[in-house]
Amino acid sequence: MGGTLLNALTVLIGSVLGMVIGDRFPSRMRETIVTGLGLVTLIVGISNGQSSGNIVIPLFSITIGGLLGEWLRIDAALDRLAGWLQRRVGGATDGDAHERSTTDSARQRFITGFVTASLLFCVGPLTILGSIQDGMGLPIGFEQLLIKSVLDGFAALALAASFGLGVVFTVLTVLIVQGGLALIGSFAGQFMSEIMVTEMTATGGLILIGLALILLDVKRPRVANLLPALLVAPLIVAAAAAFGIDIYPFS
Repeated sequence: MGGTLLNALTVLIGSVLGMVIGDRFPSRMRETIVTGLGLVTLIVGISNGQSSGNIVIPLFSITIGGLLGEWLRIDAALDRLAGWLQRRVGGATDGDAHERSTTDSARQRFITGFVTASLLFCVGPLTILGSIQDGMGLPIGFEQLLIKSVLDGFAALALAASFGLGVVFTVLTVLIVQGGLALIGSFAGQFMSEIMVTEMTATGGLILIGLALILLDVKRPRVANLLPALLVAPLIVAAAAAFGIDIYPFS
């Protein structure tokens, strides 16, 4: 759990610094920073997606996981959570139309920052591998989360400069998601094969590509609804192994 706590701390520091200095940057600078972050996310997503030994596994994982996510309405749940946090922090107003419009705009900015940053910080190979291995007590797990902490700290600074307070609350997401993965690693990590982790990482890469589209303002896919795919991928590998199916027939 040490790596997760460190990661949460760097996200908190980065996001607070972003809020403090964000107003000193013109909007065009903030937009450029977020665009750069989107380009990096796109490259990382493509690289991770190509790690699959059989692209059919991420394909089925994304399809099945996306159906589950749409059924569960994960995106709506995250939006409600972000909206609730924003109301608790920023309060509500019953003023005139202009005040309500301003409040609605601030609420949407908060939600966008919270959801986007949460997905960016919690989807990816370093999150999955680092947290699980850290939970297993392996030094390499902490080392991976140390690298991720530095990257997330700078990303939090850039996002908070653009989206504000919502990014600060992603500390909760980091603690819950990575802490949960660390617990999984401490109990079940030894049962996960290298192939399971590889295909989970590749599937996470496809989700990161979807997130990059949001950061680049190209398209706004409901990326949160694809998150169940991260669970589906290792299950497909496990099912194939149970039935004696070779998932890498051309290797």
